[in-house]
Amino acid sequence: MTTLLYSIIVAALLSLTSLIAVILRVSPLLSPAQALPAFFLSVFLSIATLMTLGFYFLWKWFPFHAWDEGKILAVSLRQGLFIASGTVIVILFHLLGILNWWIAIMIYVVFLLIETALQQ
Repeated sequence: MTTLLYSIIVAALLSLTSLIAVILRVSPLLSPAQALPAFFLSVFLSIATLMTLGFYFLWKWFPFHAWDEGKILAVSLRQGLFIASGTVIVILFHLLGILNWWIAIMIYVVFLLIETALQQ
């Protein structure tokens, strides 16, 4: 299981590096067809990997359940993907100009309800 955890750590470092490169080097004014998908993909990967690691260490630090490491990593990965999906949707809504604070809260509440429905 540690190899999977190390893979997620390496993915987090690579995705953060790609996010920094996209923010500093890619101009959305010159090439919006390549800049926006690269930005959204790098934001999604960065948030997903960082939140997966955060939730993994949170579940390890506060063991509320008697889960093994595989179950903890699977739940953490799912939660990280949900938060990353919600964040990308919020950023997209902001880019389109249709984001209000209550819409952002509702997006995260929907993913929270999906997560609570998937808990066993």
